[in-house]
Amino acid sequence: MLSLRKLFIAVIGLNTSSAVLASTTVEQLLQEYQAQGASQFSTESGKIFWNQKFYSSGTHQQRSCSSCHTANLRQYGKHATTGKEIKPLAPSVMSKRLTNPKKIRKWFRRNCIWTLGRECTNQEKGNVLMYLKGL
Repeated sequence: MLSLRKLFIAVIGLNTSSAVLASTTVEQLLQEYQAQGASQFSTESGKIFWNQKFYSSGTHQQRSCSSCHTANLRQYGKHATTGKEIKPLAPSVMSKRLTNPKKIRKWFRRNCIWTLGRECTNQEKGNVLMYLKGL
């Protein structure tokens, strides 16, 4: 009984520390984007952007962030081209999400180019991060 209680406390501690790290990482990136000219970020704008369809001139298809990650970020997604499974993006489901600024930058670059045909603006990235961190 005592070891089960210790395990429970340890798990809660790990989840709490991941949540704090994710929040700190997101805040760091938001400050970086604002220092580079972005204005106030909006959770609602992030949600709209997430579900917005963009036309890809290279493939003549419409794509959105939700094309692969789904509109429900607590669920697994699936890459539209490769079919590879994508783990949920919601930090409430995957505690390590949004904890590594290097990975966040890398995936923003790759996914924005794939979805929009260009890199996302700092405003777009900030809005999306606001949306993601609230999940």
